Amino acid sequence: MQRCLDLAQLGAGQVAPNPMVGAVLVYQDRIIGEGYHQKYGEAHAEPNCLNSVPDLDKHLIPASTLYVSLEPCAHFGKTPPCTNLIMEHQIKKLVIGCADPFEAVNVKGIAQLTTGGIEVITGVLEQAAIDLNKRFFVFQQQQRPYIILKWAETANGKIASNTAERLHISNEYANRLVHQWRGEEAAILVGTNTALTDNPSLTNRYGSGKNPIRLVIDLSLRLPLHLNLFDKQVPTIVFNYKKNTVENHLQYVQLNESLPTIPQILKTCYDQKIQSVLVEGGAALLQSFIDLNIWDEARVIRNNNMSIDSGLNSPVLKDESLFQTNNLGSDTIHYFKPMSVSI
Repeated sequence: MQRCLDLAQLGAGQVAPNPMVGAVLVYQDRIIGEGYHQKYGEAHAEPNCLNSVPDLDKHLIPASTLYVSLEPCAHFGKTPPCTNLIMEHQIKKLVIGCADPFEAVNVKGIAQLTTGGIEVITGVLEQAAIDLNKRFFVFQQQQRPYIILKWAETANGKIASNTAERLHISNEYANRLVHQWRGEEAAILVGTNTALTDNPSLTNRYGSGKNPIRLVIDLSLRLPLHLNLFDKQVPTIVFNYKKNTVENHLQYVQLNESLPTIPQILKTCYDQKIQSVLVEGGAALLQSFIDLNIWDEARVIRNNNMSIDSGLNSPVLKDESLFQTNNLGSDTIHYFKPMSVSI
């Protein structure tokens, strides 16, 4: 099962909004086939695994045990049901990491296979299997994207200076890591002031994976179109109070002024199958997510060698739990989660 999880991870950034899934076929403690879901819309882990079995071993398939990190699908989507494929190969035993929370699958795959006479064992490395697809689980169970808050701060807790000049806090190593993070998420969100002051591109220039969809809050549509966010290189959604159109490769989504902003943004993301959002600022936007208790991770980059006399205070987390710390030269990265969440 650990091999299934390792294989599944290889699909990171390529399969969303589908989950990452790995599969391993074992005959008498010997792996005779393995595969993973490589790209959205293409074959799932199970057919890739079965197709990888060498011709000399194909006769062993019915006597083998199939390990899969997530419950096999039992419905027609982009591909046929994997449950049908498993039964067609007359596999007698299946070991599953965790159930699939997607409504069209949830326990239905297990029930179909059990009814078909297959021995099904569930819950093997279950928490690790859930953690691997934490974005998918939050999206399906809470009907919103997985939210990651990210900011850089000085040693004395400042996120920016009081001047118009941009304060470069994180070092080169941390900057490259941030680009890697961008390649792992479906979208990236900033507020009006960050877009105007920093003029970010919000692209994944130094990492692997594709560029995230850019989300920007510009309620009064005061951002000039010469900003990097509007360079047409990446799909960009502009949340505003004025119009609901698609213009010059930009999607304008009109929000209701009488309703809270963030829930409306998350509803749009859910409707457009945007499974995860990296929130990069500014401080007020980050704090809004914290105050609403709508966040799943926070990644805080702290420059231990930089302090400034005055400036904008960093956001303040509430009921947070530190679950990881990494050092990158002069920077320390602190990873937090809400106390009520297990990841």
